[in-house]
Amino acid sequence: MTIALFSDIHANLPALEAFFADVDKRRPDQIFCLGDLVGYNIWPNEVVQEIRRRGIPTIAGNYDFGIGRSSDDCGCAYKTDEEKTNGSVSIAFTNQIVKAEERKYLRELPKHIRVEIEMNEGEPLSLLLVHGSPRKINEYLFEDRDEKSLLRILEGANADVLCFGHTHKPYHRTLNSEGEGENYFRHAINIGSVGKPKDGDPRGGYALLHFNETSGVHEEVSVRVEFIRFEYDVERAARAVEESPLPNAYAEALRIAK
Repeated sequence: MTIALFSDIHANLPALEAFFADVDKRRPDQIFCLGDLVGYNIWPNEVVQEIRRRGIPTIAGNYDFGIGRSSDDCGCAYKTDEEKTNGSVSIAFTNQIVKAEERKYLRELPKHIRVEIEMNEGEPLSLLLVHGSPRKINEYLFEDRDEKSLLRILEGANADVLCFGHTHKPYHRTLNSEGEGENYFRHAINIGSVGKPKDGDPRGGYALLHFNETSGVHEEVSVRVEFIRFEYDVERAARAVEESPLPNAYAEALRIAK
């Protein structure tokens, strides 16, 4: 079985269109969206409409949560005064242009999705999809997080495989769950970002999870992660920002993926 996971589109319609063109060719068995459909670009309504049209199961990102409630707080961890000022412009602009039906959709998105996959001898593997972490919608789980801390999060959520976005930087860590046997593995997977990468590669990104249903649930080979990058019209997305009330810094961020 193969599952496609994508996240953090952030109102970037050219990137979303290119993502669908790419993933449609790969024909996964299932597809899920891990949130942050809106913010930072000019197409929040079109992005929501396309995901709804396709009937894709979707969870709320922190930006979706804020816009769904007409809040002026996106739950974003801005570090500098300039970032905070730009962020205020972005959420005000997004609140201004999002339509009522799209806002209602965002407001009603669930905070997580759990999928159980039957593995060898009928034992289910628990796949938990969140935006930031199981504990908080806007918690950042970076790749360098302490292994014991990351394991506690997975164990506390009863997740064999935890998938998330929010940092816009893809990675896969295989963790040996201490106290449960030397071959008891769990997986932490950040699926990257379709519309606002931050890993120095401006191409959009998403993840394919390939499940080895003949293996045991906690074997290291139970899941194989394939990170996909695809080209899209970055300049179209960047120019749209520059021709809008949004800060030009968001256009440059698309070009350099920072």
